Amino acid sequence: MSTVKEVVREKYGQAALRVVSGEGNACCGSSPSSCCSGADPITSDLYDQLQKDELPETAVLASLGCGNPTALAGLKPGDVVLDLGSGGGIDVLLSARRVAPRGKAYGLDMTDEMLALARENQRKAGVTNVEFLKGEIENIPLPDASVDVIISNCVINLSADKDRVLREAWRVLKPGGRLAVSDVVTRGQVPEEIRKNMLLWTGCVAGALEENEYRAKLGAAGFEQVGMEATRVYGLEDALSFLRDKGLDVEKIGPLVEGKFLSAFVRATKPATA
Repeated sequence: MSTVKEVVREKYGQAALRVVSGEGNACCGSSPSSCCSGADPITSDLYDQLQKDELPETAVLASLGCGNPTALAGLKPGDVVLDLGSGGGIDVLLSARRVAPRGKAYGLDMTDEMLALARENQRKAGVTNVEFLKGEIENIPLPDASVDVIISNCVINLSADKDRVLREAWRVLKPGGRLAVSDVVTRGQVPEEIRKNMLLWTGCVAGALEENEYRAKLGAAGFEQVGMEATRVYGLEDALSFLRDKGLDVEKIGPLVEGKFLSAFVRATKPATA
């Protein structure tokens, strides 16, 4: 049986190859409800045109996020930024321009195809204060207390060991450093059929934490000043669009998940005395 990590790596590798081959958006697939048709409720309309114009088209097409952490993270010149699960590099490249000239942006990804695409996007964009690293977000290949801000875009929910991810984030942040991530969370109980469906792990759904559980895990990892701001709440039609073609009875399950999935901007701080 495939592990969550293997399924996620395969899906995101295929997504990168679709962009490179010119097939269109990374999330395009055989489903008519994919974002190719503009119907994807999670990944669509996250970046404004000015931001898109800053970057190579392949960086924009490779975006599989659920928010825009670079717009909300309060980055400033001189910051060292780390993007967990950086994919095609859109948030790393946007961050690098905000922290220039003295700051630096790292992108961490476990998928070779995405890393190759991100490095090519960096070359096209002509951004030099960037470094893409291969690794897993559960084992960040950076020293303790080396990062000012950690961002992430709909990736933490894909990990099967979120506690370890948050502990690693806390470890590499400098005292007083900030976590500022976009992620999908849930409100209340979600049908177990969704939790058990492996395919949905790669769609930012099945792995989503309940919002209060997310807060608790951040606290257990050592973070303080935890905040969670809903940026998009998904209704019935949204729910149906990401449940179709997953082998589920959408007419039965759809009403049970309406309004229970939301994209959120999650903030937390490592204590200055840590």
